[in-house]
Amino acid sequence: MSEKFPYSVVEKLSFIRYGGTDEEMRAANIIAEEIRAMGGAAELTPFEVPAGVVKKAEIRVPEAARAAAGDSLPESIETIPFELSGNLPEGGVDLKLFYADRAKKEDYYGVKELSDSIVMINELDVDAYKLLVEKKAAAFMTINGKHYDDMHSSNLYHRALRPHFLEKGVIPGFMILAKDAIKLLAAGVETLHVTLEQEEEQHPSRNVVAVIEGTEMPEESIVLTAHYDSVPVGTGSWDNATGSAALLYIYRYFLQNAPKRTMKFIWCGSEEQGLLGSKAYVAQHEDELDAVKFCFNFDMCGSYLGPNMIFITGDEKLETFAKQYCREKGYSSEFRTCVHSSDSAPFCDKGIPALGLSRGMKGGEIHTWHDTIEYVSPEMLEKNSAFFTSMIERVVNSAEMPVDKGMNDDMKKELDKYFKREKKD
Repeated sequence: MSEKFPYSVVEKLSFIRYGGTDEEMRAANIIAEEIRAMGGAAELTPFEVPAGVVKKAEIRVPEAARAAAGDSLPESIETIPFELSGNLPEGGVDLKLFYADRAKKEDYYGVKELSDSIVMINELDVDAYKLLVEKKAAAFMTINGKHYDDMHSSNLYHRALRPHFLEKGVIPGFMILAKDAIKLLAAGVETLHVTLEQEEEQHPSRNVVAVIEGTEMPEESIVLTAHYDSVPVGTGSWDNATGSAALLYIYRYFLQNAPKRTMKFIWCGSEEQGLLGSKAYVAQHEDELDAVKFCFNFDMCGSYLGPNMIFITGDEKLETFAKQYCREKGYSSEFRTCVHSSDSAPFCDKGIPALGLSRGMKGGEIHTWHDTIEYVSPEMLEKNSAFFTSMIERVVNSAEMPVDKGMNDDMKKELDKYFKREKKD
């Protein structure tokens, strides 16, 4: 085991730590212990995350269809259901199989409703789901992986339908493999017996919060965020044990070099389930947000291969500041002006400008079994962390903030799109 900090933190956090589980709690305690060992103070602030507990999920191929296919079809299709997607009638139900090739309106021409059908779609997005609701689909299946993948190689794992889907309506959903979808279509299967029984629960999650008071302008603050949870496959070493470790590096520096403005460090829980930790923090601290002038977010860094990246959520002045600072420091980076799909987004939605500091990985994968520690470089993680620290010091100790709060109209539209807010007439 390496003792090189902050890489040693990545080593400690390299295990599955899905939001709302005991393993996530273990990870939160590891971070809190690191903070206290530095002489700081850590607080675990709780919130709840919705979860579905699946009792039974099954997709069975009728015996007649198997016989007609010469027994080339399995009795049941491997599946992982979408949690929080509701239930089918007790004991299951026979449903017609309908394949919507693109999940577009044109796929449903002449089809008024599908209340007797399970709809198979290539992938799930909001528009596809809205159409399923409009057509009153009884259930749906998404196709996952390549035709040669199994459950492990396709990286299928349990996940819940997000709230912006459920706002449209609740439809029982399943994930199946591409090779099984091909078998069903090749055999001309018309009907499936489908069962889904699940219960909804609330599971505990928490943010880890540490505050360093400013010495000259304590009434102004910046927030620094990184999520410490992972998806249920792989060890989440790159995504996002690295960002959590970088944030500890930065925290240690400012404990030893007191900032002029107040710094609020937030290791966010349950990010992978829809930014639930950062959303909870914003909701719990609504009355404090006027004082927050800037956000820095750290999501994946320290990889051996790949470019440094800076995500800019703000106006042209923020982009100019980021690019100019990199020029001054000789720090090569790609720049993307967008809503960073990470824990800075809920703060940006409150008009707080943000920089997402990251490093891409050439050939790397997130949300798979392949997100493991051997692709993380101790030297690059320290280099990234040191650069992040210098940029933050420039901002937190500036006489005036380099940019004002607020978002321009284009970024407001991007935020509306990101948070799936419906357009108003």
